[in-house]
Amino acid sequence: MPIGPLSLPARLCLLAWDTSKLKVTGSSQLPHLVRAGALTELAQRGLLADADGVATPTDPDGRTGDAALDGLLELIEESRPHKWKTWVSLRARITLDAVQAQLAADGYLRAEKTRVLGVFPSVEYEIGRVAVVEGLRAEARQVLEGPVPVDAVSERDAALVALAAAAELRTLVSGRERRQYDERIAALTERSGTAIPVLRQAVQEVRSAVSVAMAAPGVPGN
Repeated sequence: MPIGPLSLPARLCLLAWDTSKLKVTGSSQLPHLVRAGALTELAQRGLLADADGVATPTDPDGRTGDAALDGLLELIEESRPHKWKTWVSLRARITLDAVQAQLAADGYLRAEKTRVLGVFPSVEYEIGRVAVVEGLRAEARQVLEGPVPVDAVSERDAALVALAAAAELRTLVSGRERRQYDERIAALTERSGTAIPVLRQAVQEVRSAVSVAMAAPGVPGN
């Protein structure tokens, strides 16, 4: 997808915006989806590896230069070991906040400072570049529908669609379409970690964890 150097979690965050209603779809579950994208990208970059189901940093000095990704990597390094599925939800709001702040700084979102109950400071976001989000969605739909063979799709683009489908992101694919493209989505999930078998396992673990999180409404991404 040729839309700038946006990270996988940033793309997933933008993809959740409904450009017709100018609001986020599934906002309560967005932290899980964005965190899943960050975990997947760190795994694809070789900075996280799978060790018997545990997300394990590979290089204590390894960094991406992306504040949200590096923040998550530092959190994982400083915490006791957890499985991938735990990291999809554990303190997931931290990653979402970092991604949204980056998107606002780059003009993709607009930030407005507010106060909850007139006391507690908060930030609300509005979409800043509708055309970019619609372009991202159109390209993701091409990955979902074809006709490009799955093995010609990049691992990052494959992961984008696989995770969005696992999260039941209606801005990309309806429930009926998830059933219609079930085999394609499974192949894209496999493609997300084609180069390294343990990466493929990690992506599958993350995607499975997202599906579980989506089935539990009201679970916070604390």
